[in-house]
Amino acid sequence: MLNVPVLTQAQIDSFHENGYVFVPGAFSPSEAKLLDTWSSDLATRPEQVGAHWVYHEESLKGDGKQLISRIENMTPFHPGMKELAESLRASIGQLLGEEAVLFKDKVNYKMPGGEGFKPHQDAQAGWETYARYYINAMVTIDEANTSNGCLEVAKRPEQPKLVGNEWEPLTIEQTQKMDFKLLPTKPGDILYFDAYVPHRSEPNMSDTIRRIYFATYNKLSEGDFLERYYADKRQSFPPDIERQAGKEYVYRV
Repeated sequence: MLNVPVLTQAQIDSFHENGYVFVPGAFSPSEAKLLDTWSSDLATRPEQVGAHWVYHEESLKGDGKQLISRIENMTPFHPGMKELAESLRASIGQLLGEEAVLFKDKVNYKMPGGEGFKPHQDAQAGWETYARYYINAMVTIDEANTSNGCLEVAKRPEQPKLVGNEWEPLTIEQTQKMDFKLLPTKPGDILYFDAYVPHRSEPNMSDTIRRIYFATYNKLSEGDFLERYYADKRQSFPPDIERQAGKEYVYRV
């Protein structure tokens, strides 16, 4: 049974000021080990239609390896990941000021040779179609550092809003005045950040894996969109096993 994180008023205030707050050691070492086990279990399960979604990428190390880049849509199919998503819901509710509901979930595996992520705001991925505001909980599974591509975050706009265009990474011009801060994290740490916080990460050219879990929530009063979100995404960017031969699929943000 996972601990249910509870935020202090100081942490809540810091989140509302900056758009993010870092909570080190939110899960104990034994709980972090559970997250390790569950993530490893997901990666070894057979890929099949109607189950969790697996995406791959070619290693940047030039060795021709096909790597798991991320796994999404896990809570309907994995009891452990469902427990993790549920354990975070109360603390997200503290930040939202009302009951939260899960919008989407994923594990970014970022194996050795795995690609990084260009600067972006999560809301650029069409999220405003569903609800008005989202908060992510990022839970570290493996130590994330500068050698394996830890997250870098910048303070969000004073009023939560899109800086860039939907479906496009932020440009050099848009980010030149942003102060991105490296955020090395350890297993069990949590970063809460909203969908307007600019963030990025470098590729993993080390020899160690860097798995991080992300769960995204919106206010329950705005609706429960989990099934609709994945139904829509299945049409434009389905998991690899469901893709049509000869059709090109491009990940944008």
